[in-house]
Amino acid sequence: MKHRIDMAAGNEPADVLIVNARVVDVFSGLVRQDAVAIGDGVFVGFGQREAREVVDAQGAYLLPGFIDAHIHLESSMVTPARFAEMALPHGTTSVVADPHELANVCGTAALRFLLASARNLPLNIFLALPSCVPATPFEDSGAVLQADDLAPFMDDPHVASLGEMMNYPGVLHADPEVLDKIALSRSRGKPVDGHAPALLGRELDAYLCTGIANTHECTTAEEFQENLMRGCRIFLRDGSAARNLPALAPLVTPGNCHRCAFCCDDRHASELLTAGHMDEVLRKAVALGMDPVTAVRLCTLNAAEAEGLHGKGAIAPGFDADCVLVDDLASFNVRMTFAGGKQVAAEGHMLAPLSDQPLDGLTDTVQLAPLPSDVLALPVPSGRARVIRLHPGSLVTDAEEHAITCVDGLFDARRNSGLCKLAVFERHKATGKVGVGILAGYGLRGAAVATSVSHDSHNIVVCGDNDADMLRAVRRVAEMGGGIAVAGSGRILDELPLPVAGLMTPEPPQTVVRALDSIHAVLHDHGVPGNVAPLMALSFMALPVIPSLKLTARGLFSVADWRFVSVDAATHH
Repeated sequence: MKHRIDMAAGNEPADVLIVNARVVDVFSGLVRQDAVAIGDGVFVGFGQREAREVVDAQGAYLLPGFIDAHIHLESSMVTPARFAEMALPHGTTSVVADPHELANVCGTAALRFLLASARNLPLNIFLALPSCVPATPFEDSGAVLQADDLAPFMDDPHVASLGEMMNYPGVLHADPEVLDKIALSRSRGKPVDGHAPALLGRELDAYLCTGIANTHECTTAEEFQENLMRGCRIFLRDGSAARNLPALAPLVTPGNCHRCAFCCDDRHASELLTAGHMDEVLRKAVALGMDPVTAVRLCTLNAAEAEGLHGKGAIAPGFDADCVLVDDLASFNVRMTFAGGKQVAAEGHMLAPLSDQPLDGLTDTVQLAPLPSDVLALPVPSGRARVIRLHPGSLVTDAEEHAITCVDGLFDARRNSGLCKLAVFERHKATGKVGVGILAGYGLRGAAVATSVSHDSHNIVVCGDNDADMLRAVRRVAEMGGGIAVAGSGRILDELPLPVAGLMTPEPPQTVVRALDSIHAVLHDHGVPGNVAPLMALSFMALPVIPSLKLTARGLFSVADWRFVSVDAATHH
């Protein structure tokens, strides 16, 4: 500490001095020409002074490092080191990551891996401990995390909060297990992240009175105002899956901006590589009319304060020296990124490669029971079936009833135009559970696709028009230890191994993007409509909390009736 004080007082040279910078002050909202001194990984002062290294900003704007207030790293399909290599050149220096997907497969091993990653990467990874593992009682996850399982991790300095409380019915009905997790987080002084789409009025009162602190699920002005007036912080979301900035950015005012921050929730590798990360969110916010310095404040100080990231989010003495040089406050083109006072990226590239931590307990996660040849047989004696209707661009499905053609009493997709067979295989404990149903709107013909990325329990979901290719694709996913496989004409047509929990790969993100582009092309060539995102659509077919009809390894689930139902429409259970 004395060394730091001496550098701040000018009695010793600073480690780094950034000169000729336009410093964005997120406290006052002003921009000024200044020099900024860094020592021992923190900012130690302003103004000209001696330093061991001088960086000439050449008139560029110096901003605090960008913070994503809520993200699931797994959505990038790459490991933390590969994610960091994409995010840091775009100015992101901190993320609050909810490893909900990884934990559903691997439990506490996922938390240990990510905390080890956080300690060894220049990207600051703060965990939001997953609050909903499993997400619902109607699925078969690889792990169960209760308050007692989370407690040993809660005091780690890299744990920011309790992750998004998706089980809002559990909150409203005062489920003891849910309340134990909330109480645990609050007792350790950590915020509880929220997730309660469309909750308003008294239900929102009941949800927030537990101490839940923020939400990233606002999509309308009404939700924004209802949450804001109740003291709930708003994370404006702009992700690969949900983009709410156009609706919400105009609602941010000088009077409420201090209660707002930005998050992505999900960010695919392709978008990280081409468009960027939080720099792209800033570009969009300013293009939508938000004051540039206000936008920067949302992306830095506000996010840090919302998630209790002390010492993050500002350029000021004693704050961590995470900062970014950008060309201007419209393009936010990132020239350099500093993390902990060290330059880690310049002109869109990392200065040194990063390494992942050992993948202990995260591989070999596919444990399938033997697959008999008739495992996909789907009898529909009445000839009328309950069918899941897919809608392009939406996670919501409709429940429909169709007259179908059967062969020997069994559904055959090849005899039913516009319909595919859908199945979910439990893959964590080799229980042999398999749910089989019918999907409309996917269009796949002469092929099958299987994936172990299947929210939220990440069992293997497969869709196709014939059992042989469906089983071939499932077996290939199992052989790879997880991933995506397309089968057709008796062979594997394309694949992407995801050996880390069946969700991620340590391969370069460019490899992932090329593989996904290739798989998408094959699926579209085999009939999937151009306006359907084939893998994303499939990955949400097994999530029984989004209306109206979904399929899990236990069978067909009616969200409206909150129970399992038969595929045969003549059967009322």
